[in-house]
Amino acid sequence: MPWVNEDMCVGCGICEAECPVDAISVVKGVSAEIDEAVCIRCGKCHDVCPKEAVRHDSEKIPLLIEENLFDVQQKLNHFQTPQDKSDFFERIKRFYRMKAKVANMTIERIEQMQDEQT
Repeated sequence: MPWVNEDMCVGCGICEAECPVDAISVVKGVSAEIDEAVCIRCGKCHDVCPKEAVRHDSEKIPLLIEENLFDVQQKLNHFQTPQDKSDFFERIKRFYRMKAKVANMTIERIEQMQDEQT
């Protein structure tokens, strides 16, 4: 999902006006925010932003990884013994493998949909 770099956004409202589904709002005239639940990922906000403040998902990958690792560390703190910690690591790896599998299978199905539509 696109996101807004608040340090770059000047709150001009161009993206808000251009959004076909009203997923963008300028908060207090300072910075735009994108409602992920409403956004249809059309890319128009990327195209019209004069400050290039609307950024791509891929730029957040390192941050998202750090958030995941922080979450894992917080959960790990609940386990005391080496065996419990080892068991937890195996479970959390299965969890993230499942999420990766769901993402990959979803992409495959989207590609099938795309083939059917074209």
